[in-house]
Amino acid sequence: MTSSDSNFPKTIYAIQHLAFEDLGSLEDIFYQLGYRVRYFEAGIDDLSPALQHKGLTIILGGPIAVYETEDYPFLLDEIDLLKQRLAQKLPTIGICLGAQLIAHALGAKVYAGHKKEIGWSTLDIRYANNNILAPLADTPVLHWHGDTFDLPDDAILLASSKIYSNQAFQVGDNILALQFHLEVAANSLEKWLISHTCELRKAKVNINALRQDNQHYAEALEHKAHEIIQRFISTLNQSAS
Repeated sequence: MTSSDSNFPKTIYAIQHLAFEDLGSLEDIFYQLGYRVRYFEAGIDDLSPALQHKGLTIILGGPIAVYETEDYPFLLDEIDLLKQRLAQKLPTIGICLGAQLIAHALGAKVYAGHKKEIGWSTLDIRYANNNILAPLADTPVLHWHGDTFDLPDDAILLASSKIYSNQAFQVGDNILALQFHLEVAANSLEKWLISHTCELRKAKVNINALRQDNQHYAEALEHKAHEIIQRFISTLNQSAS
């Protein structure tokens, strides 16, 4: 499997806010499509190359909040660069915190939700023309967040959950924001369970049950995630041709 011939850059840039929250299963599909992957660490690396990149940049999750700029001042630069990126409509995917950053950069409010949403459940795939998340109908996905956001102006709502109505949105063909974790890999969730143990215990999440759900659902999600990403990349390639 190779990427379509086009002028679209063959490197995917990914911004991490937490070392173990990487591209997960998505990294494999990028390699299969002929792309390279380069990571940037928020708070440590200069994010300018990633957020000024003309190709696809993916902003990953993390435990901090968009509005915690006093404690994490690097967020101010990240948000400013992201605003410039989105104004240029450069190809961007945000996952969890990344989705919240996109919402904020587009002028929407991001705030603490009324409860933690941690665990596997299905989405309500909203009616939208050529909804890119249509393959996820009846497929449980992993939720792991406490904050939520309002829908930005000009955004199309793609999915909701039973707890939060705004789970995913798209702006044009190039900007995709996912509150849930499309990238989770079947063989790597254990590092999340270890690293987030304090959050899980505080939220009274049954760790063994979460592990079992991962074993039951993650492989199916990987297949659907690859289908979604391949479609997204195909659209970008067509636009660049």
